Amino acid sequence: MTKFAFILHALSTADIARRYPLTRCLPDAILEPLLRHISPRLISEITGITSPTGAETGGWFVGCTLTSRQLLNDPPERSTRKIIECCNLAAELGAGIVGLGALTAVVGDKGISIADEVDIGVTTGNSYTVATAVDGLLGAAALVGHEPRTSTVAILGATGAIGKVCAKLLADQVARLVLVGRRRDALEQLAADIDGSATIQVSTDISAALSISPLVIAVTSALETVVEPYDLLPGAVVCDVARPRDVSKQVAEKRADVLVIEGGMVAVPGDVQFNLDFGFPPRTAYACMAETMILALEGHTADYSLGGDLSIDRVREIAALADKHGFKLAGFRSFERAVDDQTIDRVREFAAEAMASYHQPD
Repeated sequence: MTKFAFILHALSTADIARRYPLTRCLPDAILEPLLRHISPRLISEITGITSPTGAETGGWFVGCTLTSRQLLNDPPERSTRKIIECCNLAAELGAGIVGLGALTAVVGDKGISIADEVDIGVTTGNSYTVATAVDGLLGAAALVGHEPRTSTVAILGATGAIGKVCAKLLADQVARLVLVGRRRDALEQLAADIDGSATIQVSTDISAALSISPLVIAVTSALETVVEPYDLLPGAVVCDVARPRDVSKQVAEKRADVLVIEGGMVAVPGDVQFNLDFGFPPRTAYACMAETMILALEGHTADYSLGGDLSIDRVREIAALADKHGFKLAGFRSFERAVDDQTIDRVREFAAEAMASYHQPD
């Protein structure tokens, strides 16, 4: 049996305080420097993953003792060294492949520098994240009443590893793509690299892009939210793949006319025990976690989803392997709550009214 590990990290010091209450009295300016000197931690053991093929796997969650802010703002060599320590702990536990969770997947050339320094396979999980993000957005859009082939989709963080492939996969499935990022030159290069029937625009202005886009994939590496309540069109559907979240929680509180879904919630086959509450229902996981499990079930211990240029063929391959082993999208959740039929019906009504007045830009 090939086993796996998956690396987690605290999104903020508040996450650490929930697990270790004594740290609540420490200001961030003291706590974060302390974290740099704490070794990676075994968080929990994962058991019970069983494929319909009969293959089985199990593994471990390993804790990287840095926050999101540290992973993005510390010198890259310091963050890379910490993640390498996590991978080495995973290998000591018996893992044949390790997944990089959240912002650990951004550090070290999006996994490449990490993989070069460790003796087990490494993946960011981004290939299956792409597959589920696109499927999730299109599925939710259909439920709400949008017709993707006549709709505009904005991709926030379009030049990142996930955003690029989402754009390429959607280019033949929607009428228009709006690629959003910080650097216009990189956006224009991406637009030139995309083959498909969709009309493509680029923008460095998130609010402007959202004002013409009823469908949205949000996958930036921002530390703070970038989508606020009144940025979105009535009836809009947003798939928020980013961790930390791109979409402000105020959207859920103030915009009953839009649907925000969490990207990539996947049902895992078997009597799975994660022995950790990360905000999902039992036996469900993020797609990036699921990719690591799928590869372990396949006995795959080579590197997989690394770097900033993911392959569409690899996205399709991991989606096929997910189907083979019984992984599938597990319904929709929004800000850690299940999306019910009443919510879908409400947003559908707003979307129907709004679609009559949507103006598709020339």
